Amino acid sequence: MTVVPPAGSNLRGAVDLSSLVNRPPAAAPGAPGAGAAGGAVPVPNLVLEGTDTNFAELLELSKFVPVIVDLWAQWSEPATQLTPVIENLIRGYNGRFVLATVDIDTNPQLAQAFQATSVPTLAAVINGQPVQLFDGVLPVVQIREVLERVLELAAQHGVTGVADAAGGETAEPAEPVEPELPPHHREAYDAIERGDYAAAIDIYKLALARDPRDVMATAGLAQVSLLGRLQGKTIAEVRAAAADDPDNLDAQLLVADLDLSGGHIEDSFDRLLGLFPGQDAAGKNAIRQRMLELFEVVGADDPRVPPARKRLTALLY
Repeated sequence: MTVVPPAGSNLRGAVDLSSLVNRPPAAAPGAPGAGAAGGAVPVPNLVLEGTDTNFAELLELSKFVPVIVDLWAQWSEPATQLTPVIENLIRGYNGRFVLATVDIDTNPQLAQAFQATSVPTLAAVINGQPVQLFDGVLPVVQIREVLERVLELAAQHGVTGVADAAGGETAEPAEPVEPELPPHHREAYDAIERGDYAAAIDIYKLALARDPRDVMATAGLAQVSLLGRLQGKTIAEVRAAAADDPDNLDAQLLVADLDLSGGHIEDSFDRLLGLFPGQDAAGKNAIRQRMLELFEVVGADDPRVPPARKRLTALLY
C-alpha cells in the first residue's frame, strides 16, 4: 500500500517526530559534517540500527541523505523476510540511501511515532520530515519503484548526498535476496515484475483451484487484482470519474481501490460501507466481494480490518 507522494508534492506524513527532534543531539551515527548537496556523507554503515535514543541523529542525517526506516519485529515472519530484501536493495543504490532498521518491541516511541500498527512497515525521512511508504510485503519490483519515487522527492528538497561507509561496506553490493517461494508464487511474482497482472491473476487462480487453502495465493490474488484495476489510470481521472457520476458503482469501487493503495485504508472502507445501504442486491454483493478482497490486501492482522468486517456483517444481516 504505497503512499509515496507523487512528483511535485510537498513532504508530508501523519507522523509526529517532535519528541525525537527536540532531544539534545548526541553523537551522530555518521556525523555528516560538510554534507553539501550531492556530496559524500560519512556513515559507519549503509544499514544502521534505529532506536528511540539515536533517532534524532538519523533525522539530522536525513538532511543530507534520505533515510529509509524499516520497522520490524522478531515475531513477524513477513518482517524478518522483508528486512534482508530491503537491506540488499539499499546497498545496491551505492549510498543514495541509508537504511535504519527499528525493532518495534524495543523502541516503542518510534513504533508509535511511525504509527506502526502492523509490521513490516516502511517509511522514509527526508530533510527531517517523515514520509509513509507502505506496510506489508511487496514484490521487489514494486519496492524499487517506491525507492525511485523517494529519490525524486528527496531531489526536489535538495537531499542529494551520497552516504560513504568508509570501508564499512563491501565493494560489490550483494544480489537482492528474496524469500524462497513455491513455484507458482515465483511465476506470479515474475509476471508482476513484467507488469503482466493478468498473467499473475491467472496463476494465482490456478494455484487456488489446486489448493483452496493456499492463503498466500488468496492474498496474492487480491493484491494483484487491485494493481490490475488501477493499472494505466491516474489519480486525477479516477477521482474525476467518481465525482462526475456518483451513482456509478464501478467508479466508486475504483476510488476505494485508489484510497487503499494510497494508504488511506479507513477512508476506503468507510466509502464502501457508506455506499452499501443504497445498493440493490447485485450492488451489495459487488461491495461485499470488493471489501473481502481489500481485507486480504491489508491483512487480517491489521487492526482496521476487524471493525470494518464487523460493520459489513451488520449490514449484511
